[in-house]
Amino acid sequence: MKAVLCKEYGPPEKLVIEDVPSPEPKDGEVVIEVHSAAVNFPDVLIIQNLYQFKPPLPFSPGGEVSGKVTKVGAGVKKIKEGDRVIGSCGWGGFAEEIALEEARALPIPDEMDYETASAFLMTYGTSHHALKDRAEIKPGETLVVLGAAGGVGLAAVELGKAMGAKVIAGASSEDKVAVAKEHGADDGFVYPSGPLDRDQQKALSEKIKELTGGQGADVLYDPVGGDYAEPALRAMNWNGRYLVVGFAAGDIPKIPLNLALLKGCQIVGVFWGAFTGRERARHEENLRELMEMFKAGKIKPHVSKSYKLEDVASALNDMAGRKVKGKVVLQVR
Repeated sequence: MKAVLCKEYGPPEKLVIEDVPSPEPKDGEVVIEVHSAAVNFPDVLIIQNLYQFKPPLPFSPGGEVSGKVTKVGAGVKKIKEGDRVIGSCGWGGFAEEIALEEARALPIPDEMDYETASAFLMTYGTSHHALKDRAEIKPGETLVVLGAAGGVGLAAVELGKAMGAKVIAGASSEDKVAVAKEHGADDGFVYPSGPLDRDQQKALSEKIKELTGGQGADVLYDPVGGDYAEPALRAMNWNGRYLVVGFAAGDIPKIPLNLALLKGCQIVGVFWGAFTGRERARHEENLRELMEMFKAGKIKPHVSKSYKLEDVASALNDMAGRKVKGKVVLQVR
């Protein structure tokens, strides 16, 4: 089979495509013939050795796939050959086949095609866990989403709306804000691309306060970090929940903790990958909820572009350059 390989850490141009042996399932595993693989920001980090998980070289990036099960190992109980599944793999997905534990393969409903399926799990899983479990968002609260046209951001916009919140979308351009509004945002604003000076940071805080009627955000969803974090925290409402989702801006911010004291707000970490392993029962309950939302038409991934496997470097560079709206995927077959 063909696989994208990271043999040395570096930019996407360092990746190679080679023929490697097809996997055989171990006990409790299934082999998936990959049809589509989503491209996510962690893929950009993992090939540079900047991600919290560090697989040994060589490895294939790609954290989520969709495809058809072609082989099952001993002890597999629920999945059979021929089943259409989403695979949550962390890495290894940019390949024509992958072996996964049965528990990491989720059946695809008949209403969902392979492209949509590959773009579904990580972004909606992360944002649903963030809003439901970490923020405990309530109907009528105000949710402010930074990076609102990105994969997790756009999922947060849709889910926040479905959960009854007023959603305000922040992004780096008017066209990105427009995409967020198309997916349910009630209002939106444009912020400058970083780095931000102090005047720009103050203006960001004031804009959030203005759009929330002077109250500030009840829940603020931040996958951006960098220079955006502190001004966002300064724009929290009393008892607000500031969700630390990621650092797409590149820098991990240093937050003055007196702001949490003065605002009476919480700074809440969101680590969906760890949650799925530590709290399996709640994760599976969340997956059922998400699938029901999809079937009801409340959520659907916005796949803005598809790339061929050999164009993986272009896909990753677009992701790194924050040029992506919603999700982009690799069409493997």
